[in-house]
Amino acid sequence: MSVSLVRPRVAEIVFRLYDRPLHPELFEAVATRTVDGDGAKLTVRLTRTGHTLSWSESGAHLEEVIALASGELPDAGLRLTHRFDRGQRGHTEFPGVRYHVATQLEVLEPEQFVHVHAELLADGTRKGLVFHCRENNRVGLSPLGVVIVESLPRCLSVNAFHTFPDEFAVVKTQSLIERV
Repeated sequence: MSVSLVRPRVAEIVFRLYDRPLHPELFEAVATRTVDGDGAKLTVRLTRTGHTLSWSESGAHLEEVIALASGELPDAGLRLTHRFDRGQRGHTEFPGVRYHVATQLEVLEPEQFVHVHAELLADGTRKGLVFHCRENNRVGLSPLGVVIVESLPRCLSVNAFHTFPDEFAVVKTQSLIERV
């Protein structure tokens, strides 16, 4: 049974990075996965607006969020923030950790969007965490959230994709968490 998901418009969401944990009840998770390894813990939550990544190791903490811009998120611990109106890059350092992010909004032609949507669903199903709302939607495509985590020597690479079928848009984030 699928959960109904009403995705906001891209103009209504924002990217934020915090240097502290945020209470999980601030976000309605539709899918969650936690991975522990090498003294670090990563929790990925797909939400109706995008995702949260919660990473911690030896007292350092990162919380990456795609949420409603109008949402009641705290300012305390906020390191990076921007809207999805074009490509953005950001980086910050914590004790023993470097964080890099690249975000992009891609608006496609309808035929391209259908193809990209199908590829993301296939890749996400094979490699990551996926939430596909209303899988058997006969009217049109439903919003899709995909997060793929890859462990590399001394770092984690996290690629996230969120589709917005009503706008033929894909929001992409690529995050790199490096131990230094």
